[in-house]
Order: sequence, then C-alpha cells, then structure tokens
Amino acid sequence: MEGEFDRVVDGLPGMIWTALPDGGVDFVNRAWCEYTGRGLPEAAGDGWLAAVHPDDLAGLRKGWSSILASHQPQDMRARMRRVDGAWRWFVLRAGPVRDATGKLAHWSVMATDIEDHRQPGAIASPSVGAFAMIADALPASILLMTPDGEIEYSNRQSQAFRGATLEQQRGWKSADLIHPDELPAAIEAWERCVKSGDLFDMEFRARRFDGVYRWFHVRSQPMKDEQGRITRWCTLDVDIDDRKRSEALLASAMAQLAASEDRLRATIDTVPGFVWRAAPDGSVEFLNQRWCDYTGLSLADSLGTGWTSVIHPADAPALGSYWQALLQVGEPGSFEARLRRGDGAYRWFLIRAVPQRDDAGQVVKWYGQNTDIDDRKRAELLLEGEKRLLEMMASGAPLAPVLEALCGMAQTSLDGALCSVVLLDPKHTHSLEGSSSRLRVQALVAPGTPGLLLEGKDGQPLDPDFSPIACAAASGEAVIADDLTAETRWDRWRSWALSHGIRASWSTPIRYSCGGVMAVFSVLFQDGNGADRAQRTLIAQFTHLASIAIERAHSEAALKQSQAFMSKAQRLSVTGTFSWRVGSDEIVWSEEVYRILEIDPSVTPTFALIDTRIHPEDLPAHEEMIRRQRSSPGDFEHEHRLLFPDGRVKWVHLVAHATRSEDGGVEYIAGLQDITQRRLSEEALSKVRSELAHVARVASLGALTASIAHEVNQPLAGIITNASTCLRMLGAEPPNIDGARETARRTIRDGNRASDVIKRLRALFAKKEASTEPLDLNEAAREVVAMLLGELQRHGVVFHPDFADGLPMVSGDRVQLQQVILNLVLNASDAMSDIRSRPRHLRVITRLQEDGHVRLAVQDSGVGIDPADSERMFNAFYTTKSSGMGIGLSVSRSIIESHDGRLWAMANEGHGATFAFSLPCARSARARKSMDDAGSVSGDARERL
Repeated sequence: MEGEFDRVVDGLPGMIWTALPDGGVDFVNRAWCEYTGRGLPEAAGDGWLAAVHPDDLAGLRKGWSSILASHQPQDMRARMRRVDGAWRWFVLRAGPVRDATGKLAHWSVMATDIEDHRQPGAIASPSVGAFAMIADALPASILLMTPDGEIEYSNRQSQAFRGATLEQQRGWKSADLIHPDELPAAIEAWERCVKSGDLFDMEFRARRFDGVYRWFHVRSQPMKDEQGRITRWCTLDVDIDDRKRSEALLASAMAQLAASEDRLRATIDTVPGFVWRAAPDGSVEFLNQRWCDYTGLSLADSLGTGWTSVIHPADAPALGSYWQALLQVGEPGSFEARLRRGDGAYRWFLIRAVPQRDDAGQVVKWYGQNTDIDDRKRAELLLEGEKRLLEMMASGAPLAPVLEALCGMAQTSLDGALCSVVLLDPKHTHSLEGSSSRLRVQALVAPGTPGLLLEGKDGQPLDPDFSPIACAAASGEAVIADDLTAETRWDRWRSWALSHGIRASWSTPIRYSCGGVMAVFSVLFQDGNGADRAQRTLIAQFTHLASIAIERAHSEAALKQSQAFMSKAQRLSVTGTFSWRVGSDEIVWSEEVYRILEIDPSVTPTFALIDTRIHPEDLPAHEEMIRRQRSSPGDFEHEHRLLFPDGRVKWVHLVAHATRSEDGGVEYIAGLQDITQRRLSEEALSKVRSELAHVARVASLGALTASIAHEVNQPLAGIITNASTCLRMLGAEPPNIDGARETARRTIRDGNRASDVIKRLRALFAKKEASTEPLDLNEAAREVVAMLLGELQRHGVVFHPDFADGLPMVSGDRVQLQQVILNLVLNASDAMSDIRSRPRHLRVITRLQEDGHVRLAVQDSGVGIDPADSERMFNAFYTTKSSGMGIGLSVSRSIIESHDGRLWAMANEGHGATFAFSLPCARSARARKSMDDAGSVSGDARERL
C-alpha cells in the first residue's frame, strides 16, 4: 500500500509534501525533489523553507503560522529556487488531513507554478482595456458582478469554463452553477457577506459547460462607494480541483498508513540505515533491526543510553555535548561520529535528529536516522590529508615530518594499522640482483611501530631473510603476508610480530621515477585478514604519495648540494658568473663577481659602476669591446685589469656566450675569473725558467771544467814529478848544475801556476755557496712540469703526475734540484721523440721510501736503455744522442750527491726507462750536516797538531 501511495503522489501534477500537525515536513514527492534538487533529509522539519526566496520568507512564515494556528486551508504565494538556481512563483495551497475522529493528523501542501501566468509591471491605468488584458492573463476566472450577483464582466478563463460569452452570461446568477451539496452553505455565506460587506471566501464545486463539477476556491471582494455602499463585487475563482483530489488521496493514504503499523515497522527495518526514536529527555525508546545487526547489541542493551557504548572514544565527548545541546534547544541537528561494528571495526555515520512537537509546541518525541558515510568520510579525510601533505611539501618542510604525517594519515585510514617508511641509503642501492647485503637503512619513520620489528637502525646491512621489509627492499617487489601464523619465513621477526599482536604484513617498495628502490612502505595489520580491495588501493595511494615526497626531498637536496658545489667551485676557482641583457642593459652578478670587484652586494650593477673599477689604461679597449658586442652579438673573451682605490691591481679574464631570449633579445651568459695569481705565477715561472737556463749553462760549464781538471791534473803532476827528478839528477854530477837547477825551478813554478788555475776554475763553478733550505719536492716538481707542459704537448707526450700526499720536506738548493728534474724530464721526452707505434706516456712519481728518503722518478715509454749502460751514462761526455754533449746526467748526479742523495737508472719491464733520485728528508739532512761539521772541526785540530 505504501508503494501505491508513493506512486500516486509522485504522479500528481505539482510539488506535494506533507507535514505533521506542528508543521514539520515529513514527506516530499518526486516533483519536489526534481525541482529543488533536495531530498527528504534536507526538506524535513523546517528544511523546506531553504528553497523559499529570502524576500518572501518572512511573509510565508507568517502565513504558514496562521494556517497552523487556524487549522483552516489557505493559499500562500512565494518564489522557490529551482535546482539550477532560477526562482519561480508558486501558489502554495495547504489543507488539513483529519483522522476518523476529526482530529488533525497531517497537513498536505501542493505548490502550483504560476510563473508563466504572471505579468511584469503594474497597472498604469484603470481603463477597462488594461483591466481586461490583465484579467485574461491570470490563470483563474475573474468576474465582476452587480450588488445583486448578476454577472457584468467575465475574463477569458471564465468564459471558457462556462462555455458562454459575456453577453450570454449577462443576467446569469452564480448560484445557478454551484453544486447542490454546497449551494445552501454558499447562499448563506453570500447573504452574510452582502449584509456585512465582508470578503466572501469559500470553497465549493462549480459546474463546467460540459456538466462536470470542479472544485474552486472563490473569493469575492466588495467594491464600495464613498458612502460605503457596495457598487460591485470582484470575484476570483481559482481551480483547486487537483488539490482537492490530492488531499483526498493523501487523506486516504494516511489512513492506510496508520492502519499498517506492522508493515511500516517492516519497512523501517529494511531502510538502509539506523532508524530510532527517543523520549524528550533523549532516552532511546526504539531502534530498527539494522542497528542490532550492525552493532551486535540486542535491542534491550541498546535502549536508554546503552547505544552510547558503540561510539568511538575519540568522538563520544563531542557527540554527548552536541546531543545535550539539541535536547535543550529542541531544534533539528546532525553530527558525524564513528560507531563500532560487531567485529570491532569502526565506521563513520551521519546522525540526524528531528523533534516532534505537540499542538502546544512541546517536544514529544525525537526521531532520527544514522546513515553510513564511511566511504565518503574516508575519501574526505584522505583528500584533506593529501592536501595537507602537498602543502607541507610545497612549503619545503623537512622529509621526516612529511612522512610522519603520511604514516599518521595511513594509520587512520587503515583502521589503526601500524605504518612505517624505511628509507634506503642511496649509496648502497645501485643494484638489486645479488647485492642485498649492500642495502643499508638511511632513516626510519615509524610512529608507533615497535623497534624490534624494524631492521637496520644502526646502519648495518639489511638481511632479506630477517624481515619482509628487507625482503621487499632487496627484491624490489611487494612482499605480502596475509597470515603470519601460517608464514614460514623470517622466524625471529615473525615471533616478535605475533607477540605484539601483528597478524598480517604488507611491504611495498617505493621506487624512483627511474625505477630504483628508494624506500619501503610497511603496513602491519592486527587482524589476520590482511588488506581488502579498498585498503590495497589506499596502500598504493600512500606509496605513491611517499614516492613524491621522498623524490622531491632528494631532488631538493641534490639541488642545494649542486648550488653549494657551484658556489664553492666559484670561490675556489675565483670565478663569478653574470648575465647581461643587451636591450635593457640589465646586469645580474653572482656573489663571487661582487667579491672579485670588491663591491657591496646590495648595490645594483651598472656599466658606470663597472667603469670605476677598470684600469684607466684598459678602459678604451673595454668600451670598444662593449660597443662591438652590442652591434655584432656573438661569443667573446676579453682580459683587462682592475684598479682599486688603494692602488692594488687585479687581472680578470672574461668569457661570454651569446643567447637569444623568447622575444628575440640578446642576452650574454658569462664568467669572470680573477687571474691575478696566474699572471704572477707566469711571471715567476718565466723568472724560474731564466734561472734554470742560467744554472744549466753554469752547471754544464762546471762539469766541463771538472772533467778538464781531472784529465789535466795527472800530466801536470807528472811534470812536477819529472821536474823534481831532474832537479835531483842535476844535483849530482855532471856539471852545469846551476843552469839545470834554474830550469827545474821554472818548470816547477809553471806547473804549480797551471795547477792553481785549474783549482780556481773548479772552485768558481762548484757552487759551494748555494743556499740550502727545506723544500717540498712535489711543489718543486710541479713548477718544472708547469714550465715544460707546453713543450711536452707539442711533442705529443701525455703527462701523468703521481705525487704522493704528505711527503716530508727535503733539504737542498731549489734551483739545482729543479735543474735535475728539468734534465730528467727533457731526456725522457727526447727518448720518445722517434716513437710512432704507441702512445708517448711520461710519469713523474714521488714516494716516501722505507729508509725515510724521498724518491722522485721519471718514467717514459721510449726506446729504453741497455742495463750495461745504467752506470756509464752518468759519466761526463757519455751520450746516446747524436746531438748530445754527455754532461747533463753527470751534472745531475753531482748535484744529487752533493745533497747526500743518490741518482740511478733502470729499464722498465715493458717499454722505456726510469730515472730516479732519492734525498734524505730535511731533519735527517740537518743531523748529518751537524755531524759533518763536528768532524771537520776534529780534522782541523788534528792537522794543527
């Protein structure tokens, strides 16, 4: 019967709704829902008034209150909002529905759309034509009657209903058309109004031209002259036949509903939600079966305040306060809270409560419905959480708080499961296959997860056999264990998990966009059912959010590191960067450019400011360069000097690359390097090169002189010996002893003179006055190589430095030792000059030997040496080069030996040879020098004795 009632009401033209005696709406038909876009939950109680135009609301409330107070049918007019936001005028006809005893049981209201029948504007003239035009536009019958009730005017609608023209109706009596059943009452009311001059207002049936009777609401307003006499009656007949039929159907339906309480109870039990009733004090008196099925509580346990036992502890205080406030004010309300299901799971519900009032306005009952909104609520919470996470990421929040918030949101959405994110050390995750022992934990975010269930906190390698997290990290695949009691893997971890109430585990790898594993998202469930389909979707969503957060954090860290490296590199290389927009002369400097130019970073760079720093002698060339680059854009380089107020001078090297912006303008991206030290080094290098060349000449001449002295001393000594012998022979007989003696004396004198010359020449080039100082052999070698690097490159020699760090200082003359290194490097280069079939590699190696000496070796890939010549080649004038003099290695050895060192050569295992020398460190050399000085003192004393 209820379905039949709904079908009938939904088929009625216009919007229909019913209300309780106190005016609270308890039913709306389909036309209402389709027009307003609102259902019964929104329209219940006073909710239907939300569809009324604000300007009409006060009048409508007043009219509705009047209807409720009078218990009489009346019409109201108001604009109502359509679902698309448009407002349309309606006539709202309200009528009472009474039970068999005559007591008011319900109100029925029908709204009729009259928007299309309304005409804008007001009557500007009282002319008959204007009145007729307006009257014909109204959706009702308009009559003008004489004081006696004869018709003198009827509009188009009236003529159509009566089937007669105005002329045909003249002389008719309205009473002739009234249904006989209502005629006596109508005549009585009419006579009363004629006598009193009051408004005639009555509902009765009138006969149409075809004999059919229809219900009309007739209002007849008297028009009076200045003396108060009635001159005319203006009558409005509104067809209410449809409403009357609807009221009849509603009355019949309500009677049937009242007689079907059992079926109503069955219907309530099938409603998809919890339906309940409570006393005015809030004590629950009734709950439908669905409540018991969901909560697992019996009806007896739920009545009164027993229902509060299933409210989530976090929601109970707020819901209790809200419910008490509703009871105090007696107004409808709604609240969202979580209710416990029979299996212990909580779901979100929307709890609505509406009061029922008696005729005096007192609350007699509370009716409510609880609707499951868990899916919607979880979606809202998830959306809100995602928004909060994205805001944290966008604001640059650290990764740990972001992941903590994500885990908290996941635990809420997954019914309290324990969630954690295990970040892997990116330095140990380059390969997955066969390298699981290299996987290490970088950080953990695990709010609420027991520490025993997490591995790798101390940076130890992950063991895939220990836990599902490590297994997922090593394999790169999701590891799912829906029932740990039946699991055979991870014995120790599984026993710990079960002891903490964990029954299922999901470990999902979080991947970089390029595919590598950067973390693992772990979910530990406290029930043995694992994750259902919805929870799997959530896990995938949380994993995706975690990947965004982690990868973004890694990208930001890499960007900051790159910026730091760039800033440090600019500082170390004394190189700044800047840009120049040619069209606007906008210049942007890096911090290093400000530092090079020694200008306050708060100052805006301009060409005028730059000109104040350029050396006056270089300014014309600089300005010409700027003009050239403006007119002919292109890459360029330029060097100039900077002059500072204190007189200091800096050299800078400018390199620029020309680009085009989107609007076609020219922009230069450039680098500015301070090359002052390089310039000074080049000057010092040039000076060193000159000194080394001088030393080479002196050393060569010294070696030649020494060789000559070595060769000449023996004949001179023979001359002296022979002269002495001659002197002794002449001292005997034969005669002329004086002449022979004089000749021998001159020979001795000349021989001694030649010996003195040789000694002075040797002393002159022996460089005994050379200064000895502690020096860094690596640094000395680098200076020599820097001088020769261009020469080596021109000869196709690839230089490989191999200098040991932390070498102790050696003691010696810097120029002489650099002459040795220069000679060895040039010899190595010459040894490879004829090599065409293999690369020409030259290595300079420094090492600290076990005996405490510092060794420098020059290794080439040339023709090599004969082991038999490894000592002869150090003799003066011995050479294997067609253009050599054979003194370079001899000089080098003499220099090294004068420094208490040793110089030797050896053939390589492959191609080429190695020449090396070793020197004692500075401390050993000083100790040895002290001993030598002490020995010299002792020798002098012995000589004096």
